[in-house]
Amino acid sequence: MKLERVLQYTKTLLSLSIEKGEVAVDGTAGNGHDTLFLAELVGENGHVYSFDIQQQAVDATEQKLKEHDLLSRATVILDGHEHISKYVHSEIAGAVFNLGYLPGANHQIVTRGNTTIQALKQILTQLKIGGIIVLVVYYGHDGGTEERDAVIDFVSGLSQKHVHVLQYKFLNQKNNPPFIIALEKIKQLPEESY
Repeated sequence: MKLERVLQYTKTLLSLSIEKGEVAVDGTAGNGHDTLFLAELVGENGHVYSFDIQQQAVDATEQKLKEHDLLSRATVILDGHEHISKYVHSEIAGAVFNLGYLPGANHQIVTRGNTTIQALKQILTQLKIGGIIVLVVYYGHDGGTEERDAVIDFVSGLSQKHVHVLQYKFLNQKNNPPFIIALEKIKQLPEESY
């Protein structure tokens, strides 16, 4: 077996969790690559909710979906991922986040630990048993190590009876390589647990 790179492994994990007809979330729409991938996974009867705080990201994501004739499978929302429960009211099969900044855009606009954790709490509540949340953690920017540490601290405190938490990273890569944190819900969590 060959070790999968971070982005390949993200797709593998999401593919194992999300089936046709289900709901998925892209917590950071970015340039639309993950939203497109999720739209393909959920099929014509499923739906993707994609979030970003930058109009540039919303526009790029909608354009990518249009190019592949999949816009009807997704709702792209100009809002922070900490407001997911305001828009998504059904069971979620899987979710993905790329933490950091939008490539090719203002590097001062970044994801933050507190809002990412708010989003994770909301998704964990609505996530199906066996559902997966994948966070690709980019942290080589101002504020990146603080978000990385806050997220790791939060997920490390989740009950192992309810959530399996995986960290997947290459130890010998230089220059703050991204890594994955994956959460698999194995049992319904009591809300007071986080």
